[in-house]
Amino acid sequence: MPGAIYAEGLVKTFGDVKALDGVDLDVPEGTVLGLLGPNGAGKTTAVRCLTTLLTPDSGRAVVAGIDVLKHPNEVRRSIGLSGQFAAVDEYLTGRENLQMVGQLYQMKAKEAKARAGELLDRFNLADAADRPSKTYSGGMRRRLDLAAALVVSPPVMFMDEPTTGLDPRNRQQLWEVIQELVSGGTTLLLTTQYLEEADHLAHDICVIDHGRVIARGTSDQLKAQTGGERVEVVVHEREHIAPATEVLRGLGKGEVAVENHTRKLTVPVSGGAKLLAEIIRELDNRGVEIDDIGLRRPTLDDVFISLTGHVAEVTNGENTENAENAENTENGGRSANDATDANDANGKDTTEDAK
Repeated sequence: MPGAIYAEGLVKTFGDVKALDGVDLDVPEGTVLGLLGPNGAGKTTAVRCLTTLLTPDSGRAVVAGIDVLKHPNEVRRSIGLSGQFAAVDEYLTGRENLQMVGQLYQMKAKEAKARAGELLDRFNLADAADRPSKTYSGGMRRRLDLAAALVVSPPVMFMDEPTTGLDPRNRQQLWEVIQELVSGGTTLLLTTQYLEEADHLAHDICVIDHGRVIARGTSDQLKAQTGGERVEVVVHEREHIAPATEVLRGLGKGEVAVENHTRKLTVPVSGGAKLLAEIIRELDNRGVEIDDIGLRRPTLDDVFISLTGHVAEVTNGENTENAENAENTENGGRSANDATDANDANGKDTTEDAK
């Protein structure tokens, strides 16, 4: 039986660019799927298709047991969405924004007001609650947008790079909110560029590149695919890089990665602490002074580089993003502006009623 979020063979093209090329997803109820990929890989396009903002060219999608293509309005009533950019009305206060969202979901005015107060406290926005949101910093707007997505505690949530722009304290706070939601039964699809975020939050991780799913599994399973342990050495002087590379090449199990600017060398190994001691002895015999040495497991960064050939933050597939943005501007720009105007009007009426 399909999970709370299910996609089969999703395809979406923008001109000559295939943003999604047969994406399959299955997210069990009450779990978090971390969707990882470089910029332009298709993550946001997948989210937009699953949340009814884009219509796929082919494929099937079911969210909260509802067919996305056949019953989009019902899907919208069952999900929460926090996109890459804060979607708040800058002329309304933070409190008014949240009350408006609550009443658009047909909450009673008193209930919407109470819920707005709860969320403002939860996201450390209470002191700025009655200021127009256009006076908020970028991070504050981001938190307000996240709060708006949680007004009705939907059974299925989509968060597209939700912690971008947040400082470490607010990022940690959001992680706690996400964990509370999931422990309460919410299903979450999370896209992120912060690999430690996926490592920390996701039950399963799906890596997407060039519009295709190229790997899926738990964090430990993906790390196991990348190989075993690694030895990292930081040498004291740059002239020690060459002899240290020779030592690691002779005792390691693969190519030695060298970062000249940090004087750090990394090599896959097998043998654990016993091999580490042998490396230290050999470096000492060669007269190589070291500032640091350690044995570690692969990280999700290692997984990402192994699977895609580059780190997560590297921009890749800009044509896809540009094509998607152009498509959204041509087909959705007028609707988006109309929606903003309507929200302005609805927000003022709703706020007045709430008062």
